[in-house]
Amino acid sequence: MSSSANRNSLYPDQFSTNEDQALLISPEDYSLLTDLYQLTMAACYTGEGIEQKQASFEMFVRHLPNGYGYLIAMGLAQALEYLEKFRFSDAQIAALQGTGIFEDVPERFWSLLQSGQFTGDVWAVPEGTAIFANEPFLRIEAPLWQAQVIETYLLNTINYQTLVATRSARLRDSAGEEAKLLEFGTRRAFSPQASVWAARAALAGGLDATSNVLAALKLGRKPSGTMAHSLVMAIAAISSSEQDAFTTFYRYFDGAALLIDTYDTVAAAQTLAERERAGEIQVAAVRLDSGDLATLSQKVRSLLPHVTIFASGDLDEYEIARLKNAGACIDGYGLGTRLVTGNPVNGIYKLVEIDNIATMKQSSSKETYPGRKQIYRQCVNNQFIQDRLGLATESPTENEQPLLELVVKQGQRLHPPESLEIIQKRTAKNVAALPPSTRHLNQPIPLTVEISEALQQLTHQTQERLKQEASRTLNYR
Repeated sequence: MSSSANRNSLYPDQFSTNEDQALLISPEDYSLLTDLYQLTMAACYTGEGIEQKQASFEMFVRHLPNGYGYLIAMGLAQALEYLEKFRFSDAQIAALQGTGIFEDVPERFWSLLQSGQFTGDVWAVPEGTAIFANEPFLRIEAPLWQAQVIETYLLNTINYQTLVATRSARLRDSAGEEAKLLEFGTRRAFSPQASVWAARAALAGGLDATSNVLAALKLGRKPSGTMAHSLVMAIAAISSSEQDAFTTFYRYFDGAALLIDTYDTVAAAQTLAERERAGEIQVAAVRLDSGDLATLSQKVRSLLPHVTIFASGDLDEYEIARLKNAGACIDGYGLGTRLVTGNPVNGIYKLVEIDNIATMKQSSSKETYPGRKQIYRQCVNNQFIQDRLGLATESPTENEQPLLELVVKQGQRLHPPESLEIIQKRTAKNVAALPPSTRHLNQPIPLTVEISEALQQLTHQTQERLKQEASRTLNYR
């Protein structure tokens, strides 16, 4: 039997169709976009009668990515949109039943899914906020089964957008405020959906524009781009002249950046300069995509002193810093592969409280702090001094500001989504407020995070309780 025939015999027709072979995702699919064990755990909770116990899960990173001094939290808007639309349809439930995996679960589990939606509270730091290791930037307080099932999607969207936003903030910091930074990563992003998220996070993190047309228009922005080598090669092959390609492109897109490194960068710039002196063309901008960008940009600047020079080609914040130190004459950068595929943000989502009982993980090198927590940030003259990780019930001291805010209460959003401009300004403000040592590209020093006395006490109490529970388990055996 073919795999497609087997698949269609396993799932109901109304769920499994030929159109599904494209694996396109719609909001109606959100509830099933999870790992299997989230559902099997929810079924187990239901069988044990604890599925409605109030639980608190927090999302944080144990360690910053190698070479990073901070992260920029991003992806909350898409996470909240997911929670609003979290539902299980009859077709989805029938498809789950058709797998045969859930044959022994109680019937109440299916009733729970059929009537279920997110009814909990969400605490989060605003998008664009700088965060550090072990600081929770999202907390879910909800019935246990809900808080469990939503883990996978939340980690997916927040981890990836936080990665891209952080890289974008570092790129902006390295390039400077005057440089034009364009996001070109769509073809390298991990999926079509990821490309749209990457474009959003890049803009929110400090970039000026994206070449992703769909993302730009959905975000109310004008897409930005230049041309590819294929246009130059195609027209040059037909007309026998690279310059004809430039003339043709300007006929329809006057003022665009011309890609001048298809054959000989310096020769192309020299000819353009001659044509300008003859009044044949007026070049606004050029793009360099290969070769020694520092040297080539200097030569192009000497030939075309008035043009805007863009550079692209696997650039990142380190390469931009190197180019600037080498005296490159570059006004803007196109960022793609390394922006959207950089060091992963390994955000995790852990249970910290269940039924008012603090919980913690004690695995070697993977310990967590128990209880619902808050980040208290100390600021003086708009500069970050240190963070204090404490319990959510503590109060801020002088010059401290609590970062986690209540954004969803009993399943209802408390505020409309923020604009991209607001998030972008917050990102810039947060980066500017960090100590210079934290912003360094090489061996940065993260902001000091102090653990409050109350949290230390709760950690000790929880550890002692777990030891007693382990001892009782050994005696039971």
